[in-house]
Amino acid sequence: MTYEDKLQNVTVLGAAGKMGSGILLLTAVEMTNLSLKPENKGKTFVLNAMDLSDEGLHGLMGYLRTQVRKIAEKQTVALRATYADRADLIENGDIIDQYIFDVMNTVRPTTAIEVAYRSNLVFEAVSENPDLKVKILSQIDRNNPNKPWFFTNTSSVPISLIDENAKLEGRVLGFHFYNPPAIQKLVELITTDNTLAEMKQFALDYAKGLRKIVVPANDIAGFIGNGHFMRDGLHGISEAVALTPEYTFPQAVYMINKVTQDFLVRPMGIFQLMDYVGIDVMKFIMQVMNPYMKDEDVHSDVIDTFNDLGVKGGQMSSGAQKDGFLKYEKGRPVAAYDPEKKEYVAFADFAEQCDAALGALPQGHLPWKKAVRSKKKAEVFGTFFGNMKTTDTLGAKIALKYGKRSNDIGKGLVANGVAANDEDVNTVMLTGFFHAFGPINDYFE
Repeated sequence: MTYEDKLQNVTVLGAAGKMGSGILLLTAVEMTNLSLKPENKGKTFVLNAMDLSDEGLHGLMGYLRTQVRKIAEKQTVALRATYADRADLIENGDIIDQYIFDVMNTVRPTTAIEVAYRSNLVFEAVSENPDLKVKILSQIDRNNPNKPWFFTNTSSVPISLIDENAKLEGRVLGFHFYNPPAIQKLVELITTDNTLAEMKQFALDYAKGLRKIVVPANDIAGFIGNGHFMRDGLHGISEAVALTPEYTFPQAVYMINKVTQDFLVRPMGIFQLMDYVGIDVMKFIMQVMNPYMKDEDVHSDVIDTFNDLGVKGGQMSSGAQKDGFLKYEKGRPVAAYDPEKKEYVAFADFAEQCDAALGALPQGHLPWKKAVRSKKKAEVFGTFFGNMKTTDTLGAKIALKYGKRSNDIGKGLVANGVAANDEDVNTVMLTGFFHAFGPINDYFE
């Protein structure tokens, strides 16, 4: 079966979710582009958007229409060539509208999982629940005579576990998009010794069609991205707890968040990042990873406490940030949660005191936006972190310890066989997490 044939009937499970909607958009565009090629005339391409929520599917179709219009407006010249044989499409607006129609006509929204029983390829983007994934994929496989291929968007669940328990005989791989899939360039590709070779090649061809950067990860729970992020987050929490004999918990959270964002030149602080992902999601991923970790406890009592209090962070359907460790106004953190008082404490009440305790940023600092655009990153960061080593402030000490820990985590992923090499770890953190420099470096030696 050719690449085009495999994409003639596809189902996305969890299509109305934040990950599923992006996967659906990318796949709908890829399938439509294939259908418009002269050699594929007469072929029918069907993309089933399956979700349990009718309301979610309604919103999904509006999202698709809006995003496809943006795509079409950027590619008007290429689309004019694609529709060259259509004499009725004269104005750019006509061409754009036709492309939107063709993409939307490919998508079939539904709440019935039975549509997947006819698909050749199934994308799974449901929650990080191993039992649920196995249940759904095994159900589809039992009822689908086509022996479909399954692409799971899991960011932590071992692929071999899904393969074995769902009895898929190597017809499943991890194709981990980063959030949001339509924008993020990175995909982690996770295969096992049992994965069909032709399926892996198809995955690489599909990623190329989507213009994604593919980083292979070995089948160890958490893979590269969460393998680093979960441990990085745990370190941030432990550093905050270490400050609490002298500072309140909200103050400690503020300080560690500031150090990780400003002193380590990241797009957001570690507590804001954990809120973005979701404190409840963090807990679930750690629960998935922990049983597979030897001589290591991937667990946090603080994460448990916040979940028990119902303070979970995450994102609204609009993409806006929900309150978690931090409270947000217009997308910016303005307060930190006190689990003892069960209320948020405004930064304005203590920020000046905490900033003074951390001390000034070392000489040579560049804010993240400028740093990522610098053409002399190695020189800039070498100077900045060199100055940090001679700066006797609390902020510098915390940052140097944090950078060393991040480095050790990255090297550990290579040593333990999760990543093939240092470059793959750095690519994931640079591309998937938008770090200004990779965690494996010489800055903290």
